[in-house]
Amino acid sequence: MGVPADASLPGFVDMPLKFFLKLYARLAGLTALVILLCLVLFVGINSVRSQFWHEHFTQSLMRWLASSPAPERQYHWLSSRNGFQVSDAREMSLSAVVRERLGYGQVVAIESSLGYRFLVTGLHGEVIQFRATQPYRDTAIASAQILQVHLDAAGPEDRDEAVAKLAEGLNLGVLRIQGSAALPDDEVLERVFSQGAAFYTDNGEGRVLVQLSDGELVQVSLPAPFNPWAWPVILLLLVVSGSVLALALLFVLRGLDSNLRKVESVAVRIARGEMGARVEAGEGTTVSRLAAAFNSMAEHIQRLVNVQREMIHAVSHELRTPVARIRFGVQMIEDCESQEALQRQLDGIDGDIQELDELIDEILTYARLEQGGPVFSLEEASVTDIVRQVVSEQQLLRPAISIEDEIDEVTEHIGMADVEPRYIHRAIQNLVGNAGRYATSKVLVRCHIDEDHCRVDVEDDGPGIPEDEWEKVFTAFSRLDDSRTRTSGGYGLGLSIVRRILYWHNGQAFVSRSDSLGGARFSLVWPRKKPLEPSL
Repeated sequence: MGVPADASLPGFVDMPLKFFLKLYARLAGLTALVILLCLVLFVGINSVRSQFWHEHFTQSLMRWLASSPAPERQYHWLSSRNGFQVSDAREMSLSAVVRERLGYGQVVAIESSLGYRFLVTGLHGEVIQFRATQPYRDTAIASAQILQVHLDAAGPEDRDEAVAKLAEGLNLGVLRIQGSAALPDDEVLERVFSQGAAFYTDNGEGRVLVQLSDGELVQVSLPAPFNPWAWPVILLLLVVSGSVLALALLFVLRGLDSNLRKVESVAVRIARGEMGARVEAGEGTTVSRLAAAFNSMAEHIQRLVNVQREMIHAVSHELRTPVARIRFGVQMIEDCESQEALQRQLDGIDGDIQELDELIDEILTYARLEQGGPVFSLEEASVTDIVRQVVSEQQLLRPAISIEDEIDEVTEHIGMADVEPRYIHRAIQNLVGNAGRYATSKVLVRCHIDEDHCRVDVEDDGPGIPEDEWEKVFTAFSRLDDSRTRTSGGYGLGLSIVRRILYWHNGQAFVSRSDSLGGARFSLVWPRKKPLEPSL
């Protein structure tokens, strides 16, 4: 006999370790895959975006330089700071792609360990080169210095026109400082007065403040620097991550749906009458516990159906004998010639009716226990008192034999246990009554209780039970003899009821041979305390 399925509440702690580790490994692998994929996309996309941004950002400056007939002489001061030079394309080691792009008049950015080189084709086919270790800062300062040179060359009356032309050509925002409100902090002003120009940031955007030869301050503003976390990149990463997670979820749900379809298919087969159908689900799957519970339920249903069939067959057979005797007794009443004979027939009919009543009680009790059991309400009760009560009751019913109890001293002190007193009483009573039917002169009831278990042994000095029949005696409606008399026949349900009562107490009932009396020994063993419900 196994432990009832509802003996403990399932909870998170019951999750199989193999399933947990498998799920954890899959989630960790999926997380690593998403992170790696997002990292590859982030680096790859931003490498292209960075290349495009650097070429677009420096395009205005490079085209301004290329538009000059003699840029190496006009802007010679750029060579010391930014490696500005004009070279023949044939003398430079450039790739075919770079040469082709320069031929189309494009600005080309080449990244190196020292920063960036920006190339563009000049008016006479020469290649103009501009180096920048910090492209954003160096381009901003170079553009501001070009603006400063041209504004110094223009007269005050032509300065507004020159500002507009330079702002459009160099793609700059130019503000001529007129009041103190637009001035930056003192540190920037000190650098301007000492070096003639100062680069600083304001709200994430670059600013260059230059001082003209006549002392006027001009602020140059530039577009925002390159942002690797632009919203299109973030949106793309979110879409990719969501897509990967959706595919992974689809894969998991597909496997779960496949396993659930197995359960559904078996349920349909059982509904069609294939009671032996079972769900085959390997360990560590998402529905392994469901499959195990479903198979347990299917086995229980199959057993109940088999029990029902056996019961219908056996009950119809068991009822025929007392009913036939009652019918025969009623017919015999008509032929009774004396009051004594009439009373004898009436007593026989009364006995047959009592037998029917006992049979119906046994059948109903067995049916309740087989179909899920009664609502057990375990309570602390004295097992030793129950044993003594059964012994005294059976001794009164069977005065011809000796029925004794044997309880050790330890058991006397810890005789309390969690039981359903009425059903434990019934189980012990059935065993003692069964032993009394077959005993020659003596029945011994031993009771032993320790901290963990309760045990009751019922022994007799009767003929005993052959070892190959030990399991058969617990089968419903089975008997080792074929008699149907009231003294020794029984109904074949008593021991089945005993085993079911012990099943619902998470215990076992079994039979062996008595060493002391030589007959049969029936034993009941169950936990002394009911199992604690696991905390969720």
